[in-house]
Amino acid sequence: MKTSPQRIVVGLSGGVDSAVSAWLLQRAGHEVVGVFMKNWEDDDDDEYCSSNIDFVDAAAVADVIGIELEHVNFAADYKDRVFAEFLREYQAGRTPNPDVLCNAEIKFKAFLDHAMRLGAEKIATGHYARVRQVDVDVEGAAGSRAFQLLKGLDPAKDQSYFLHRLTQAQLSRTLFPVGELEKTEVRRLAEEIGLPNARKKDSTGICFIGERPFREFLSRYLSHEPGPMLDPLGREVGRHVGLSFYTLGQRQGLGIGGLRRPGRTGGGEHAPWFVAAKDLKRNALLVVQGHDHPWLQATALCAGGCSWVAGRAPAPGLYGVKTRYRQADAPSSLHLMGAGFALDFDADHRQWAVTPGQSAVIYDGEVCLGGGVIEGATVPALDAARMQRVAA
Repeated sequence: MKTSPQRIVVGLSGGVDSAVSAWLLQRAGHEVVGVFMKNWEDDDDDEYCSSNIDFVDAAAVADVIGIELEHVNFAADYKDRVFAEFLREYQAGRTPNPDVLCNAEIKFKAFLDHAMRLGAEKIATGHYARVRQVDVDVEGAAGSRAFQLLKGLDPAKDQSYFLHRLTQAQLSRTLFPVGELEKTEVRRLAEEIGLPNARKKDSTGICFIGERPFREFLSRYLSHEPGPMLDPLGREVGRHVGLSFYTLGQRQGLGIGGLRRPGRTGGGEHAPWFVAAKDLKRNALLVVQGHDHPWLQATALCAGGCSWVAGRAPAPGLYGVKTRYRQADAPSSLHLMGAGFALDFDADHRQWAVTPGQSAVIYDGEVCLGGGVIEGATVPALDAARMQRVAA
């Protein structure tokens, strides 16, 4: 954060992270204005929707810190830019990540544009990430500025995965004040300052769904057709309520029991079931027993819809990758393919339940380079089984 005073608009969500961000900026001498973003209003009086409570908390924080707070409604933008795409992906049998799209389209586009109209020089949010300015050579001209997106210093809270679509223009106007802190330090500061939300529980789940039953929510918007759940031997072991309601790697909510793993006799515990794949042609959900089943182990993936922080793809080579949030970076070989890319994983780092629709995010150490939307994965054991079924 610069020491020279700037007008900075902070997205106050009602949570402790954005509250401490606003306080840190004000303490640094900046002119701070708070904005509460309302992104969902279809059922904002529902027991699962917390937007009204969050606004009250944000207002209380603004009062304690001594800053102005504006309430801005981005619900129409959110519905057009994020929710519509979310439904299209689910209807196609994929599992999208709306938080990635929300950041790119709402928090760092609609909100950023609004902040600029308010005369802001920068915006700030409570994300656990960092921005670093570096000098680069462009066509032989030294001294050009570029901005890197870095992981947050708290590895347990790093949110760069959700921010990988941010552009140079967006990063140049963005601050992440708590990205330099551990979460425990953020909580401690909030207590010390006397913020009313110092002990507020972190929000979880998809932003507009909150804690509500996910399947019940989706059923309002998506058509669905029940079908069979098939095990690796082709046996029907249950019935699904519609492929859109399941995601690869899912364990809960399958309602299957009573079958031991093939070849096992006698007593003993039944291994848990997991979703391994979706067969759209047969409207079948393929399920397996055991977390480490071969059908869940991918050796490669392909992705499209790429976004690169630097504005261009990195050179092919060895990088770290996350195929889902909260996982360790896995070493992988990046291959550029037209508008997309492929990633290869070695035998010791096969990726579990790689899910079409989710993001594959590329890292060079602490630097987030960008990523793309997973379109498919190579799972040798599953691919061989499918070929065998076709041949039969």
